[in-house]
Amino acid sequence: MDTAAIREVSLAVNAAHLFIYLVPETAEEAAKLGVTDREPAYLAFRSAAMGAVPWQVVLAAFYNFSPRSVRSMTGVWDAASPERWQAARFVAADRALRRVGTGLTAGQIAQARSLIDPVVAGADYAGKPLAAANASVALPADPLVALWQQITVLREWRGDAHLSVLAGHRLGPCDCLVMHAATGRAPVGILRTTRRWNDEEWAAATARLVARGWLDADGTATDAGAAARERIEAETDEHCAALWAPVGDAGARRLASLITPIGEAFTAAGTYAALR
Repeated sequence: MDTAAIREVSLAVNAAHLFIYLVPETAEEAAKLGVTDREPAYLAFRSAAMGAVPWQVVLAAFYNFSPRSVRSMTGVWDAASPERWQAARFVAADRALRRVGTGLTAGQIAQARSLIDPVVAGADYAGKPLAAANASVALPADPLVALWQQITVLREWRGDAHLSVLAGHRLGPCDCLVMHAATGRAPVGILRTTRRWNDEEWAAATARLVARGWLDADGTATDAGAAARERIEAETDEHCAALWAPVGDAGARRLASLITPIGEAFTAAGTYAALR
């Protein structure tokens, strides 16, 4: 597999999946289940495929969230079962997809499924808990939402693989976020707000990265740090080579082109404006 093709399809998969965390429909469906706070709702929706696991299991699977953040989900399975959270997630995805309009035809959806289904079916789920959990979820009847769920499986598969690479580089939960911000991959404010590492923990992670030579004293990435961060992405791509083997480079690129309008539709609708 060409790693450029892997990176291309991985970016398209992530872009087509991401909207679920930011659209108003998700918050509205969570409110119907009795949860109005964004943080526990996010945690419940994303972890529902794993079943009624305790927050400690979610913390392990999500990796870069602080314990105080994930502990906020205590009680979500009392508000509604994981099955109801999963069903509500599909409703939110359906409503949001219909609102923005992706422009995908029935034929394009079917072609995308013909490429993504063998990838999902042939994947090795060892060490991939979130991907495996999502692969076990029954697909909804709506073709576009079913395609989105298959996209979700592969998004979580790469995420699970990425966490293995982070751990292999001894880049811990807070450290990886500091490095993420320092290399311009996400705004520091959003990372601090959503993962809830406190000032002391953030400073300690920064100090560890300075000691490794990956950051300067002011928190900016060194050349060595930027190279290490890109090496982590490259190793994640390499890990994904076997995943995409069933469809090859051409199939991966064709799938990327087919699902790109999903991400583009939500960008055009202003869904990601707060992330800039």
